[in-house]
Amino acid sequence: MAKKQIGRREFIISGSVAAGVLAVAGVGVKYLDISHSGEQLRQDFLRPPGAIGEVEFMYGCIKCGLCVQICPVQAIKLAGAHEGLSYGTPYIDVREQPCDFSCDALQCVETCPTAVLNFEQFKDAGALAVEKASQEPGVDLSKVNPFEVQKVAMKEAVLMGKAHINKNTCLAHQRKGFKGISRGTDFEGIYRAPDSKFAYATPLKDKEFDREICNLCVTECPIGESAIVFVPGRGSGKLHPRVLEGCTGCGVCVMVCPTEKPSIVVEPIKS
Repeated sequence: MAKKQIGRREFIISGSVAAGVLAVAGVGVKYLDISHSGEQLRQDFLRPPGAIGEVEFMYGCIKCGLCVQICPVQAIKLAGAHEGLSYGTPYIDVREQPCDFSCDALQCVETCPTAVLNFEQFKDAGALAVEKASQEPGVDLSKVNPFEVQKVAMKEAVLMGKAHINKNTCLAHQRKGFKGISRGTDFEGIYRAPDSKFAYATPLKDKEFDREICNLCVTECPIGESAIVFVPGRGSGKLHPRVLEGCTGCGVCVMVCPTEKPSIVVEPIKS
């Protein structure tokens, strides 16, 4: 019993250390309440993971660009001068380059010095997952990596937006397949495919698909079956994609969609 207790305690401590390491750069300063004018703000920007409410985010972001610099897939861009009050604030254009989670640590959130990208929620999710894993009956904790447990939990806790499918143009809904390179040989987007042998992101144009019924949005999702699945339609039994509550709005599905105008889009979370 004593040996088991020590093992569990060490496992949790390891997870706490991991959370501390991940959080060092992301704790930032406490955000202060602000008053703002009635000026119109864009509400259609997809912000990076952990973004607080849009008005507070826009006024609290110091436009330092650290999140842009640290993103390994260069998914984060800064709004141009024509965006008015949103000028210089970070956003993600998922059709061109989504957040594929290949950094494995939500580095953009960690590095934010103002906490408008709030790391605390992910730190808490990771710690809770480690605690839960330590309590699983019959689990050999020596074979469980708390860092891996945290990475999965933190990724699943992200909520940037929600994917929506256009049934009128979706190939699966039309019972059509897809064969080839989904966005063409000139497309520069990268991602780490779920079946990739690499730990880093690789070009989408290097991957050829051959699907009797198109299901790229499902198979290439970095979250998996808690986010999007193939299900039979009512009455017909024909399979088509369905977005679930676990969708994080990362946008990988939007990037890989082979239709000229994407048949799946991500709508930012309104706040």
